[in-house]
Amino acid sequence: MPRPRSEKARQSVLAAMRAALAADGYASVTIEGLAAEAEVSKQTIYRWWPTKAAILGEALLEGSLPTPSLPATSDLAADLRAWFSAMSVQAGHGASVEVARALIAVTATDAELGAALNTRLAGPIIEQIVARLTVAQEAGEVREDVDAAAVADQFIAMSSYAALLGRPLDEGHVDAVVEVLMRGIGRVTP
Repeated sequence: MPRPRSEKARQSVLAAMRAALAADGYASVTIEGLAAEAEVSKQTIYRWWPTKAAILGEALLEGSLPTPSLPATSDLAADLRAWFSAMSVQAGHGASVEVARALIAVTATDAELGAALNTRLAGPIIEQIVARLTVAQEAGEVREDVDAAAVADQFIAMSSYAALLGRPLDEGHVDAVVEVLMRGIGRVTP
């Protein structure tokens, strides 16, 4: 019968992962380093997590995360442009690229963890975009039949793709995307 996880040791490994990410980035994280920092054996880590990406996933599920705030002005296009630009700049940072790739790997191998991570990481952003689009629908700027959650998913997908490639979207690309989006969701005036 396998030994049950020690909650203290588990928390130590997750804290070590968060500290290593903050200090040196995901690429420099090693199982050996995590074991030393958490004062557990490598075997303990391997018994509980199949990969360092799995440790990252669990650490992100339980840790505090900053959530970018979507501006709310009277100009929907400007608000979406500002949010998309901010997400794109973050996507271009090397650490974000490493983390995005690791999260995609863990999501591909563990559907349950992937769903939880999506809820935890993308959920607050999607909620903000849906809320902003709902206000725009009520103001008559956006058609009533627009699925705000589907639009929000597209923003997350484009930001994730940019992070995965390590290629932030330049201002011209952001403008073009928002322009196409606004034409697609905007209320048609007779």
